[in-house]
Amino acid sequence: METKRKKISAIIACYKDSQAIPVMHSELTKTFKKIKCDYELIFVNDGSPDDTENVLNKICKKDKKTIAIIHSRNFSSQNAFTSGMDIASGDAIVLLDGDLQDPPHIIEDFYKLWIKGNDVVYGSRINREASLIMNIFYKLFYRIFSKTSYIKIPLDAGDFCLMDKKVVKAIKKLKERDRFIRGMRAWVGFKQIGVPYKRPERMFGKTTNNIFSNIRWAKKGIFSYSLLPLELIAYLSYIMFIVAIVTMFWYIASHYIYANAPEGFTTIIVILLLIGSVLMLSLGILAEYLGKILEETKQRPNYIIKKVINYKK
Repeated sequence: METKRKKISAIIACYKDSQAIPVMHSELTKTFKKIKCDYELIFVNDGSPDDTENVLNKICKKDKKTIAIIHSRNFSSQNAFTSGMDIASGDAIVLLDGDLQDPPHIIEDFYKLWIKGNDVVYGSRINREASLIMNIFYKLFYRIFSKTSYIKIPLDAGDFCLMDKKVVKAIKKLKERDRFIRGMRAWVGFKQIGVPYKRPERMFGKTTNNIFSNIRWAKKGIFSYSLLPLELIAYLSYIMFIVAIVTMFWYIASHYIYANAPEGFTTIIVILLLIGSVLMLSLGILAEYLGKILEETKQRPNYIIKKVINYKK
């Protein structure tokens, strides 16, 4: 009887997912009925240019357990999840992408581990249906992210997860604007465990990710939860100082020891290019951190809601 009183809020971030939403709604409903818990489905339309809003309107009219949040424009999936978390009323929440690449049936495994006392149960992508080169890049990123971060970051863990309400409460206290929820989830701590799964391809449409968006994601994670890039600047300056001292003494010694001591523009050009490249790299790293500081100082809201359907406080 105790498990029947548990309530889970599923938060689905939607962008160009109008075809997938009815399937997602059906699969989630089946899953929650199977595990015999109370539930609510919160679909967040994050400024989709397709007919996502109309699809959600129809579903909400038929199912009062479904809530739809309509954003005024696209604010990113991280802010879409934040929007849903701010109104979720469950004892736990589940975060899913609206493209069905996060399989709803895995929630049953999440639920069992949560009932056993785990506060966070995250999906660990052991493999994904993507090209070999993309799989290698994804694996490489998570390992670099884990090694460079000042907190323990689970390998191959995306946003797909179940979090107890006390974890959600802790995350909601973090007011940063440039949000990276999988990092925030790791930062707050609590008892966490992973569930391995294979991430399928999109069932409908084409992915909105590309090489540039993936690079932006990688930078977001590393610059949000690592100080190593700043330390790298210091290490490079130390190395350049040592190189400069050694070079200076070598040239002085060469002038007195060898009659044909090296002269000319080649050496100067090489040294200038080396120094210039180090300076440009250092400025680039500083620019990333300054950009994040600028966004935080603006104090803008993470999202703007145009309307909410079926929500009652």
